[in-house]
Amino acid sequence: MRMLNFFVLVVMIMLLPGAAVSYGQNWTVGGGGMRRVEDEYLKWIRHMGSFKHSLFQNTKNKFKPCLTLRVSKKPKPGGFRSVQKAINSLPLINRCRVVIHVAAGIYREKVEIPAMMSYIWVEGEGAEKTVIEWSDTADHMGDNGRPIGTFGSATFAVNSPFFIARNITFKNKARAPPSGALGKQAVAFRITGDAAAFISCRFIGAQDTLYDHLGRHYFKDCYIEGSVDFVFGDGLSIYEGCHLHAITDSYGALTAQKRNSLLEETGFSFLNCKVSGSGALYLGRAWGSFSRVVFAYTFMDKIITPTGWYNWGDKNRELTVFYGQYRCSGPGADYGGRVSWSRELTEPEANPFVSLDFIGAKEWLPKRTHLAIKSPPH
Repeated sequence: MRMLNFFVLVVMIMLLPGAAVSYGQNWTVGGGGMRRVEDEYLKWIRHMGSFKHSLFQNTKNKFKPCLTLRVSKKPKPGGFRSVQKAINSLPLINRCRVVIHVAAGIYREKVEIPAMMSYIWVEGEGAEKTVIEWSDTADHMGDNGRPIGTFGSATFAVNSPFFIARNITFKNKARAPPSGALGKQAVAFRITGDAAAFISCRFIGAQDTLYDHLGRHYFKDCYIEGSVDFVFGDGLSIYEGCHLHAITDSYGALTAQKRNSLLEETGFSFLNCKVSGSGALYLGRAWGSFSRVVFAYTFMDKIITPTGWYNWGDKNRELTVFYGQYRCSGPGADYGGRVSWSRELTEPEANPFVSLDFIGAKEWLPKRTHLAIKSPPH
């Protein structure tokens, strides 16, 4: 409500005769003279960081396994040859933590976890050694004779809450398409469920690699590779200590966050990450009118375009997106050439985005991840 009240306040002042508005760093408005509303804006920032606004409350996770299933290329009695077969052996409504241990190997299969099958933990024997791969693209025809679309192209899709993956690679082997190609979105992983954690995983693809679709998600020490919009969706997520690697030979974009409303409580926060690769890369494109992405303490190689961000061909989005960076480093982090509608955050503005409270982590992450996110030495 506080966020809504602030928005209404700004709109009312804008309608006053002679009102003047500036959408810069401090958001000032005036009516009969300039009037600063930075305090109200900072209250909103703190409110967003507290996660008391969340639709997901009283969330309870489970970590003690009740069952361990084993997947292997050469399974022993009671084991499985594929991850999907292991999943299919479980009750549709799952109420306890199930660990699916996947032995080293390349598993060529398409996997989907249904919405009611909560508490699944997929554990590999190292991301370099354990790989799940497929090669669907959005224009691939499904059983109904229609294209499966971006949503259906995922190699591995999770629709249920409380999912965990660790030490495993999810890969879409579809070839990187030429710039502007239609129907070639090829998702390696789609996460639609709430309260999901990914530790030391690899996501390999080209266009639309990681579909951070819906819910709260935590990515720790992961590697994500792609060309265009290779982290995209409308999730509320923190990426901590991740390596983001571009493989485009022309223009590409790292993120495409799809927040479409001022009241939508979503966004991506990248903390202590590294951005490298080839081509010329935007930090993000405004897929949603209120798209929200922040990079903090992140190393950016020279591949980052000086402007940094793209408005998706709609200048109106420049007034509503929230794009920022805070104490980033590297040749691509120079803020001097950035578009005027992005911002170099102040410490109070950045604080909510560099805390695990941004995703309400204490409610659902394993305790060993309940660490304050540390910034590098100044």
